[in-house]
Amino acid sequence: MTHAPDKEAENILSMNSVEVLYDNVMLAIKGVSIQIPKGGMVALLGSNGAGKSTTLKAISGLLKAERGRVNRGEISFDGAVITGVPAQRRVEIGICHVIEGRRVFEHLTPDENLEAAAPISMNRATLKTEKQRIYEYFPRLAERKNSQAGYLSGGEQQMLAIGRALMTQPRLLMLDEPSLGLAPFLVAEIFSIIKKVNEEEKLSVLLVEQNALAALEIVSDGYLIENGRVVMHDTAQALKANSDIQEFYLGGGSGTNFHDIKHYSRRKRWLS
Repeated sequence: MTHAPDKEAENILSMNSVEVLYDNVMLAIKGVSIQIPKGGMVALLGSNGAGKSTTLKAISGLLKAERGRVNRGEISFDGAVITGVPAQRRVEIGICHVIEGRRVFEHLTPDENLEAAAPISMNRATLKTEKQRIYEYFPRLAERKNSQAGYLSGGEQQMLAIGRALMTQPRLLMLDEPSLGLAPFLVAEIFSIIKKVNEEEKLSVLLVEQNALAALEIVSDGYLIENGRVVMHDTAQALKANSDIQEFYLGGGSGTNFHDIKHYSRRKRWLS
């Protein structure tokens, strides 16, 4: 890893003009620039196929498994360039990616799932303390900790997936569509817990969501990605108040093209 310029020191993560190719031909994201402040909570919004998951995989290093690669641009984590760093090393330095789909070991109990996610170097006393920390955030898991994970509800499995991520003691937590397929009351519960973790532990969070209104309730800033490009970046309050955002997510069929809307700047001029 090499060190990025000092102007990035206040950010835990910086993506600068990143381009991702699949199979050396398909351009998935184009010139994407995103910054996550240390201890901050940021949303990446967009519809299916917009490039949200590809952006997360570029950060976590999981592109190679899908025959993808960063073709241009630079990704920095806490001041060090990690564009070519292997995925396992990225986990070791504090990047954790909760993939879409509530990935848990269904044949294990929640307690065993948490233990399986812990770093090999973690001693038994610390392991016990970390599990208790997770159960305090997710009381539902504490109640079901000896049940088979495959029999948990969808919401409980999502809580377990997030709990497993927290067991790695991350510095940046990336969540891919944590609300997918869940009832609104469960979405509200999970998002409030994510917010609590962010506030109490100063954990940086990048939240990928189609559910824009729910996401914007808990983040400070948001990026909107369309067709592989970031087309808007603003505060959560400004995004929630924007009528075009409302139309894009609630109407959907009007064919809005953000490149043609004057007040949708491509991105803020943080690269100047």
